[in-house]
Amino acid sequence: MVLGFVGNALFSMRFLAQWLASERQGESVIPISFWYWSIAGSVIMCLYFIFRRDPIGILAYLPNSLIYIRNLMLIQKGRPAPTAAAPSQRPRETG
Repeated sequence: MVLGFVGNALFSMRFLAQWLASERQGESVIPISFWYWSIAGSVIMCLYFIFRRDPIGILAYLPNSLIYIRNLMLIQKGRPAPTAAAPSQRPRETG
């Protein structure tokens, strides 16, 4: 049960990260940390359901990490590299 509670807490952190980032920006944003919290929480929750041999829970969390990782790949691909001409370029949130 501890594994399940830890996974659930990590997964829930993504909402806190998104809320705080949005409040800081004054608009709705999804920070990069949202995706990392999502991956951590869904992997641990999937492990918990595998341990419990619960096929519904496994199917609910198994594909999620692949989607979250893909989102991180798309973010990385679309982020402009800092250049000498534009030293102030930086992501909206660093973590």
